[in-house]
Amino acid sequence: MLDFDLASLYRIPVRTLKQSVRRNIKRFPPDFMFELSSEENKFLRSQIVILEKGKYSKYLPFAFTEQGVAMLSGILNSERAINVNIAIMRTFVQMRRLMETHKELAKKIEELESKYDKQFSMVFEAIRQLIQKENEQRNPIGFKIGLPPLEG
Repeated sequence: MLDFDLASLYRIPVRTLKQSVRRNIKRFPPDFMFELSSEENKFLRSQIVILEKGKYSKYLPFAFTEQGVAMLSGILNSERAINVNIAIMRTFVQMRRLMETHKELAKKIEELESKYDKQFSMVFEAIRQLIQKENEQRNPIGFKIGLPPLEG
């Protein structure tokens, strides 16, 4: 997760999050948190069609792994930070379970496909496509609390 997304969740300025991390840098080894390179940052910004005013600073963003997000709970000491961290950790656990489930399903399909002849190959291909569509990222449904209403 990137620093500006985490700061938004914690409802603190990005600058505050970065200062807290820098003051506790020994808690964030490279496998917990790293700073994006200029090239990575340019690529990231090119993926975002509309840049929101004030969201993207001139400084390179920090990227946090699951362990880095967990470590943030130790340095950001507020009720909001604790609740956000719990929600993020639960999300990571659900993602791992979901990924493992799909691995097992793909393996079983391959085993079944090897047992049957080519008549069923279309069926197995259709199942693979359904699994692939299920893994595609979807736009969230509903509204976000705390965002200003859309104009126009």
